Amino acid sequence: MELNFTVEGGAAPQPLKVDLTELVVAGWAGRDRAAIEHHIEELAAIGVPRPSTVPLYYRVAEALVTQAESIQVLGTESSGEVETFVFSAGGQTYVSLASDHTDRKLETIGVAISKQVCAKPLARKAWRFAEVAGHWDEMIIRSHIEENGVRVLYQEGPLASLRPPLELIAGFTGGAALLPDGTGMICGTVGAIGGIRPAPSFAMELFDPVLGRSIEHSYRIVSLPEVA
Repeated sequence: MELNFTVEGGAAPQPLKVDLTELVVAGWAGRDRAAIEHHIEELAAIGVPRPSTVPLYYRVAEALVTQAESIQVLGTESSGEVETFVFSAGGQTYVSLASDHTDRKLETIGVAISKQVCAKPLARKAWRFAEVAGHWDEMIIRSHIEENGVRVLYQEGPLASLRPPLELIAGFTGGAALLPDGTGMICGTVGAIGGIRPAPSFAMELFDPVLGRSIEHSYRIVSLPEVA
């Protein structure tokens, strides 16, 4: 899957073309037990079984990644989750933003299966991880959804509540601090305000208060009928 990013930072933005060959979703990636338990409980409320261990790494088809402004889903029981996205290119680690959009009905049957059903929207901007590593915990992820025609805050929390990316990378690679080139990882989310629920649109943001910049992306969800 060919992805095109604009890398911000330095003297001027630079284009970056990436051939994504492997996609990993790090699930249950809260840093403290209370945060993990909160996400487990909100998913349990819609019938999702508890994980066997945390974190878990789900392999997902790289073809599911999209930088488009809309996705198609089957039915009306899917929803997005804002997450940081880290990937390697040219021996460097970069960070961007993704939504682990998931079919919640199918998730009650099998989490790994549900991860394979929906597209994974991805932002078009990226930052060099080295530029944000020193203040990673101060950055904030948030998302908004549309409800009854109104923009509503859906998620918001500091990255300090989630496991740091180097820890997640090491857990997946067996200790290495760098993902293989072409590998991307979706790195965990924060709880939904008011509970997990579908919406016709999803807007997400990674905000860096230290450097005063954001990565943003939004997309619409087109629900397909289960029977034509």
